[in-house]
Amino acid sequence: MVQQTKRTILKGTAAAVGAATFAPHLLAAPAPVRVGYAIARTGPWAGGAQVSQEPNFLMWAEQQNAAGGLDVKGVRRPIELVSSDDRSDLETCVRSYEKLMGSDKVDLILPPWGSNANFAVAPLCNRYGYPMLAPTALSRKLVDMRLPYFFSLLQQPDKMMGALVDMLVANHVKTVAIIYMDDLFGLENFAALNLALKGTSIQVVERKGYPLGVKDLSPVLRGIKDQNPDAFIGITYPPDTILASKQAKEIGFNPKFFYASVGTAFQLYKNVMTPEGAEGVMGMGSWNSKTSAGAKAYFDAHTKKYGGKEPDRWASGHCWAGLEILTAAVGKVGLDRKAIRDYVAKNEHQTILGKVHFEGSEISVPGTVGQWQHGEFEIVWPARMATAKLNPNKPAWK
Repeated sequence: MVQQTKRTILKGTAAAVGAATFAPHLLAAPAPVRVGYAIARTGPWAGGAQVSQEPNFLMWAEQQNAAGGLDVKGVRRPIELVSSDDRSDLETCVRSYEKLMGSDKVDLILPPWGSNANFAVAPLCNRYGYPMLAPTALSRKLVDMRLPYFFSLLQQPDKMMGALVDMLVANHVKTVAIIYMDDLFGLENFAALNLALKGTSIQVVERKGYPLGVKDLSPVLRGIKDQNPDAFIGITYPPDTILASKQAKEIGFNPKFFYASVGTAFQLYKNVMTPEGAEGVMGMGSWNSKTSAGAKAYFDAHTKKYGGKEPDRWASGHCWAGLEILTAAVGKVGLDRKAIRDYVAKNEHQTILGKVHFEGSEISVPGTVGQWQHGEFEIVWPARMATAKLNPNKPAWK
């Protein structure tokens, strides 16, 4: 109906000009909805941000505008993105969001990339009253702050590490070795992993932290190889996920279970390691194009728009689900940010991940484990969410 009205006004422009003195509103275009965000386009965060988040932001705005604009309580208004490069710098990120909300007074915001940035920006959003649906914040500490305007779209460390340990126990793993990124993401997941392992008979033969920007993990991996664990767990960022995998291959370290994340669910991982080389590798992931009809439509649209570049099989899907939730909220309650917050918090939402709701700040999706199989990152644990059966014996690196 809104589209038809718009077309009618366009067709009747000549007639409307004569009546403009009496009905100037006939010629007025709806004001744009200004949507602000800062995201890493350069620096170490860019690898994840430019796969899992910004491509989705751009595609969402394009799709909404192609439909006549974002539905704001029954009125279509064009989306205007107000964005900048945070340069993978926490101070720049925080300053950018303070400007967007404090002085620019954008209508809505979209989240930055990563646990550290979200941890820094979430209290700011709460102060200014901007709902933030975050698809790359993996921090139980942040969720437990119970900020009313913050919503985590990802399963948190306790859920993800709990699912991983459940899978290892079910497959009779006796020994594991662990490496982890020495930052908020790595430390929280490492702590959650240790807690999940406590109630099991699995022996940890190695625990080793490493700094951001590490260039060589081979000494650590050689030491782990000598201990011959059943499973290797890397709590890693995308560059380190690839580094650990390549160096494990180089030294012939090939345990039955090789798990590394984040980045494993990225197309880049498959491209670098080759589909055969990635076979059997595990990581964080909770959807693929088999998950739902909506997930397939999203996957196909993304791949087409970006010339064959695929969304990752974890945070990309959660990012799109967040945009679906935000779109529905604005359509229902308009741009009143408190009303949007309440709508998100109190309702069940239909998304490409299925029906979801929020338990406090946390999404209701259970912990999951993914695995590369025949060129697709399949969900293999738990069984009720699986898109393929787990392969419990990783083949040799190729």
